[in-house]
Amino acid sequence: MFDRRAGRRQFLIFTLLLAVLAGPLAVAGWLRLHDSPPPAAAGQFDPDVVRTVADPPAPTTTTVPEPVVTAPPTTVPEVVTVAGSRLRRGVARPISAPATVADVKGSEIGLYSTPGQAEADDSFANPTWEGLALVFLVQQRQGDWLEVQLNTRPNQTTAWVRAADVTLRQVTHRIVVSLAARSMTLFDGETAVMEAPVAIGTSSTPTPRGNYYIDGAVPTTDPSGVYGPFQLSVAAFSEVLMSFGSGVRQIAMHGTDAPGLIGTGASNGCLRMNNADITRLANTVEIGSPVQIV
Repeated sequence: MFDRRAGRRQFLIFTLLLAVLAGPLAVAGWLRLHDSPPPAAAGQFDPDVVRTVADPPAPTTTTVPEPVVTAPPTTVPEVVTVAGSRLRRGVARPISAPATVADVKGSEIGLYSTPGQAEADDSFANPTWEGLALVFLVQQRQGDWLEVQLNTRPNQTTAWVRAADVTLRQVTHRIVVSLAARSMTLFDGETAVMEAPVAIGTSSTPTPRGNYYIDGAVPTTDPSGVYGPFQLSVAAFSEVLMSFGSGVRQIAMHGTDAPGLIGTGASNGCLRMNNADITRLANTVEIGSPVQIV
């Protein structure tokens, strides 16, 4: 006969075993239902993930160094000793317009090898031996001193003078002579205002090339003679003739009584022009104006 109490115990045991076995299964099911979703595939937006985007890096500023401006090298003129003098000379450079001209004040002016020198190395008389006022072309200024071009041998000689010993003025004209083209061009500033043919030196008595200036103007006593109506003295000297007649073989621009030779090599170094051209030039150009012979 079935024992009800034994049956009840078996039922309780069975129920307990069932509960023990069912617990892990329930927990596993709960975990599965609440598991995190798989991460979004690459390239797809995942709305459940809040992404923190780092601030973009600050732009890099590259500092470009300032360009180094190098001043052109200072031209140091050649320095040589003048024969028969203590003067050590410089060599003239081309001068552009407007040029500065120095008119000597007194009856004599000291010439110095360097600015600031205590005693002069040489001196020039004023007026010149030809009776012309002494004029220099200024190359540069350093304080109270001027480097000036002289009208003496060797050609293109420069020396230093005291600024207090001269009066300064400016000229706007300059003359360029082309030996190859046998022509003269007069510029006012950068504008050519006159051109004229010239006769130049022969091959044995050539016209000296270089940088010079007009140091005097003289009307002649015979406008129809060999030198025409005017002579414009140039601070340049023949490099093959040390004297000519009673002169020191300084060259000039002058007229002629043989206009058929204009445009040829016919002179002892001077520059011959038609009388009308030299008259116009003499009435236009200022004393001290630069002359470049190329």
